Amino acid sequence: MIARTPEPPYYAVIFTSERTDVDNGYGETAERMVELASQQSGFLGVESARNEIGITVSYWSDLEAIANWRKDAEHTLAREKGRADWYRVFKVRIAKVERDYDFKK
Repeated sequence: MIARTPEPPYYAVIFTSERTDVDNGYGETAERMVELASQQSGFLGVESARNEIGITVSYWSDLEAIANWRKDAEHTLAREKGRADWYRVFKVRIAKVERDYDFKK
């Protein structure tokens, strides 16, 4: 599902990853992180696709909201588990969205 975002500017956190073969609760934790993030002040939405590489884009009102999400204790534990078990490699990019547009049939 495509996230509904407000008029720009806002921020996007782009998390791109390649998984290991270890599952060990990955799906449940990923769902919990979306649930938890959606409760954070400044959270605007999320989009995710997982195949050979996983790409999750979360949208935030400002850099402070992103920093607060990074400090969340449960999110910190999930990041540690990701480094230890789930990800072979990942990259995080933070970008300011200055323009967006859409198309609907």
